[in-house]
Amino acid sequence: MELRISAKNLTVSDRFRDYVTEKAGKVEQFAHRPQELNIKITRHEHSKGPGQEDQVELTVYEPGHVVRAEARASDKFVAFDIAFGKLLERLRRYSDKQKKHQGLGASELTASDFRDLAIVPADSQLLTGEIPVVEQDETEELQRQLVIRSKEFEKNAMTKEEAVNHMELVGHDFYLYHDLEHDKAAVVYRRKAYSYGVISLS
Repeated sequence: MELRISAKNLTVSDRFRDYVTEKAGKVEQFAHRPQELNIKITRHEHSKGPGQEDQVELTVYEPGHVVRAEARASDKFVAFDIAFGKLLERLRRYSDKQKKHQGLGASELTASDFRDLAIVPADSQLLTGEIPVVEQDETEELQRQLVIRSKEFEKNAMTKEEAVNHMELVGHDFYLYHDLEHDKAAVVYRRKAYSYGVISLS
């Protein structure tokens, strides 16, 4: 397994590299043929008050899967330990699922109940394209602009059960995928407890 370490706003010491290298061996105990462990450290300076915060993002690449975890703390060693604990737990859960060959049935993955979704209506002004104007000193006008980030992903066809597994591995509450059974885009999402739902367009 290849180990990659990158840093932003700080310098990575040899002590930290040695610490990470020693810990990284545990990944291979749970991951299935891991190809790379990517470690990204970012230092955030707090604008309000003294102090700083280190963010550690861990990503394991293995054939057909990506597993992620991240954490923040006042020290990069502490942040790494927290993120690494999350990463190992996700790898353990996935490994156990693979061993037991158990998955969620289609009956558990239903889009019939949206009561648990946290859906907040968008501002009607934004929907109509009317951007509010803020007056300053009665002479200067400032416009707030709506910024929308967009991402494109490779279309990988999979079952609902596989999509749920991918969602768990990256630690997200939803996962966009191409449904193998119906040949169209769909989203699986986390509901209460360990139940899940799926959304698609007709």
